[in-house]
Amino acid sequence: MLFVAEDMGYAFSKLEIESGDDSSTDEPVGCPWLDRKLDFSDHDIAQLTKLQSGPHENLSRVLPGRRQFPVSTTKMLAGREANLSGRGRFSSGDCRHVLSKYLPVNGPWVVDQMSTRAYVSQFSADGSLFVAAFQGSQIRIYDVDGGWKVQKNIRARSLRWTITDTSLSPDQRRLVYASMSPIIHIVNAGSATRESLANITEIHDGLDFSSPDDGGYSFGIFSVKFSTDGQEVVAGSSNGNIYVYDLEAKKLSLRISAHMSDVNTVCFADESGHLIYSGSDDNFCKVWDRRCFTAKGKPAGILVGHLEGITFVDSRGDGRYLISNGKDQAIKLWDVRKMSSNAAYYRGYRDYEWDYRWMDYPLHARKLQHPYDQSVATYKGHSVLRTLIRCYFSPEYSTGQKYIYTGSHDSCIYIYDLVSGAQVEKLQYHRSTVRDCSWHPNYPILVSSSWDGEVVKWEFPGKGLAPVSPIA
Repeated sequence: MLFVAEDMGYAFSKLEIESGDDSSTDEPVGCPWLDRKLDFSDHDIAQLTKLQSGPHENLSRVLPGRRQFPVSTTKMLAGREANLSGRGRFSSGDCRHVLSKYLPVNGPWVVDQMSTRAYVSQFSADGSLFVAAFQGSQIRIYDVDGGWKVQKNIRARSLRWTITDTSLSPDQRRLVYASMSPIIHIVNAGSATRESLANITEIHDGLDFSSPDDGGYSFGIFSVKFSTDGQEVVAGSSNGNIYVYDLEAKKLSLRISAHMSDVNTVCFADESGHLIYSGSDDNFCKVWDRRCFTAKGKPAGILVGHLEGITFVDSRGDGRYLISNGKDQAIKLWDVRKMSSNAAYYRGYRDYEWDYRWMDYPLHARKLQHPYDQSVATYKGHSVLRTLIRCYFSPEYSTGQKYIYTGSHDSCIYIYDLVSGAQVEKLQYHRSTVRDCSWHPNYPILVSSSWDGEVVKWEFPGKGLAPVSPIA
């Protein structure tokens, strides 16, 4: 359901409507469908979220010692004009408080329609480009600022089954793509060649991640990510390994025997590149510190709490917090300061036979909880079936990372409030599984890709207008 303030043309989040602008409490809205209450208002991340996306206290005060939350945009604008903050302008927290109210829920509008499943949706770091990858060996780069025209149409080389992941370099000049093969390919994304047909119109260099020790076993790459400086890529594979490839030296710089099962997802934790997060079908998230890495491949820590395999991890970018999507139909929020030193914890148990690739998750299993759950919070409502569905923190610039969003097997996109756990929005349009979605880093635009072959955008204000920041 969409909630629209027609006089402004803005789409409010459901949480904003239900709580109301005149509420006098700072308490978050609860989430009745969670198996355990989210109550961590004193936790550091809750305080950080308030600092990043909360208004100045003078703009939210209605009486001495009493604050009003949430604060309406109208009252904040009036407070700015009266210079209640003493700055004469909005702070970054004030800006985010305004922007985070207006979610990308209008539409959607079709960006592209293909005859094969869409697997990947990714905005570039600055939001000027968008990458979509499809099962039928096709990757497209769209010029967002140029009306979403196809800037580059890439035909993948040596594809096995599907394109499992792509990553665009921070300078947007190179794109890497992976499939169920030990070779990752790299394309010159900044060239003038529009039709990039592998090794015919353009060279797609191969980065070989295999070694003689593999004994001829051909593994696949599930996840690949550029480092912030663009000099390395990290990858997770079906043989339980994590790899780091040095692009300047043109060789593997690190190979870790990391997990007991498929490594479905990896990412760098922050800009330093020292920390790596990984998630696997062995139910564990692990943290790897390259500064103190030993030959035995011991992780810096292990995060225990999922009852089934992990499909995706996303870092908050601060080297401390991350979220993970799990086949136990839950997203978990983690604080690496709470990680354990070994995996000698209860792994969970099954009193049922289940394969997520073709079976529904057992109803009674949804009520199970890990007895040694180390996560800060758990978010439920979406479904994680058939494929490695992804989840993310919302952008820092426009929302202060106060939301978590994810695709879902039920063809929808879910947006949760980070602190309260409330389901803020459920976007419905697609006719099949939504594997991936991406929120524009600056504007309230969200793009989803589905197994129905469609890539669509949801936006605000949603009347075909160019997005404009409300901050003057």
